[in-house]
Amino acid sequence: MCKIFPIILILLAGTSLSAQTPTPPDADQGRILALENSWNQAVQQKDTSAMSLLLGSELVYVDYDGKLMDKLQYIASVQSQQLHPVHIASESMTVHLYGTTAVVNGVYRENGMKNGKPYMLRERFTDTWISRGRGWVCVASHSTLINQ
Repeated sequence: MCKIFPIILILLAGTSLSAQTPTPPDADQGRILALENSWNQAVQQKDTSAMSLLLGSELVYVDYDGKLMDKLQYIASVQSQQLHPVHIASESMTVHLYGTTAVVNGVYRENGMKNGKPYMLRERFTDTWISRGRGWVCVASHSTLINQ
């Protein structure tokens, strides 16, 4: 898949129909779910441009192993040459809106090759998004490994 595809989804999902018309909650929920899926695609394709658009500069990311990362550290971890995700998907996502803040809970599945060996992860996650300007950005993410 082309690297430009996630960027187009991000731009479409983050753009309001009108700056003066409030966006209905259902529309924001749909946009945020699309952004979550775009994030998965960006990670799978190691698309740093898309990730930069999706993630706020103040991102606090807590990985399933407890590692704490900021935005630059997170993007660098995704760019690792030892990591080659083949399939990433989220399921059972729920969006809770609180004005200009949204909290997403769901389950994340990823499989691929890491350090030359196959891996499979299943995690429960919570992402916090804020409405900024004309779109949404993720400012906090936390995941917990689900034992298989």
